[in-house]
Amino acid sequence: MPANAAIAHYAILTAMLAPAFFLTATAALLASANARLARIIDRARTLLGELAEVEDPEDRRMLEARIVVQRRRSLLILRASQFLYVAISCFVGTSLLVAGDSYFNHVFGPWPTIMAVLGVLSMFGSSLLLASEASIAVRAVNDEMDDAHRLANRRSPLI
Repeated sequence: MPANAAIAHYAILTAMLAPAFFLTATAALLASANARLARIIDRARTLLGELAEVEDPEDRRMLEARIVVQRRRSLLILRASQFLYVAISCFVGTSLLVAGDSYFNHVFGPWPTIMAVLGVLSMFGSSLLLASEASIAVRAVNDEMDDAHRLANRRSPLI
């Protein structure tokens, strides 16, 4: 540790700021992913309830296809959340390694950087999965609107 402890502590705290900002961003993404997962689960439960009441084969097929989409969305959100938890772990590890590296005269070598890179890569992977899920969600809503329109026209044909 350098002779001037106040400067050393300042350097450590400054070096720990970047992982802290990434932690905040990761937590925000994780909160968003959890909210999206809750909406997916609610929608899947609604679809399962509708499926239990429907007898028409075409309507059953349509509902079963929607349920498959919700399952796919939930799996994407699960994977994205797992990546985000890895990112959080990496950013906490980065902060600890930065502090330890400064205190123990740089014995950790490249590990603080490696942990930071792993955290950023995990966030990147999660962001790609979240973007993919959002695209599927928009497609699912559009498909449901198209199906509702077809169903309405099937039940009350134009005169």
